[in-house]
Amino acid sequence: MQLRQTAAIGRGLQVNASYTWSKSIDTGSSTIAGDQFANSISSLLFFDSRRNRGLSDFNIGQTLSLHFTYDFPTPASRGARWTLVKNWRLSGTYQASTGAPFTPVLSGDPLGSKSADPYDVPNAVARAGCGNPVNPGRASGYLKLECFAFPSPATLFGNLGRNALVGPSLSTAGISVFKDNFIKRVSDTLNLQLRFEAFNLLNHPNLAPPLNHRALFDASGNAIPGAGLIDATATPSRQMQTGLKIIW
Repeated sequence: MQLRQTAAIGRGLQVNASYTWSKSIDTGSSTIAGDQFANSISSLLFFDSRRNRGLSDFNIGQTLSLHFTYDFPTPASRGARWTLVKNWRLSGTYQASTGAPFTPVLSGDPLGSKSADPYDVPNAVARAGCGNPVNPGRASGYLKLECFAFPSPATLFGNLGRNALVGPSLSTAGISVFKDNFIKRVSDTLNLQLRFEAFNLLNHPNLAPPLNHRALFDASGNAIPGAGLIDATATPSRQMQTGLKIIW
């Protein structure tokens, strides 16, 4: 479901807002070309589709997008001294969304499947504070490890569902400033556009899911040091650039 609204506010200002709510469920999001999503599990138990059913690897539950453009007023006077203040435009974008799903797993081959890519999951523990077994906003210890247990016996497949957890949310903003410089002497459409752009303007750290540390226990049931640690971000830090774009 998507809601979208565009409005013109005053002279030269346009604002566009969009909100999307979605939910996609499947029994495996991989393709014949392999696992195209970093949060995929490549060796799901093919004979138990009920246990594989969960959020799609590409599922993003909610997304909010805001965009605006503002054309600065052009002075009525003509002449070379007005060239620097003509044809300026400001635009900006803000986007916020919920995180991508992922699956905590067990390391090694506790089931004894002898597969080249063995797959098992821990048990989810029902206890106080484990309704949401993650610590939002924390890179160190994103997962509440006390909310998971090694299956007993070790050959018992864990009860945690595929993509049962959702990674950190995303929030980013950017702005762009443009100045159009039309070269009428060469062509009516020739434009030497001066550009300044800033990405992730607020330098907000958007954490990625803890995919590199999603193995919680080894095959013997020992807790793995650093389990649940986030060591990557979904977006780069603030970046700024200037450029000259030729539009013909």
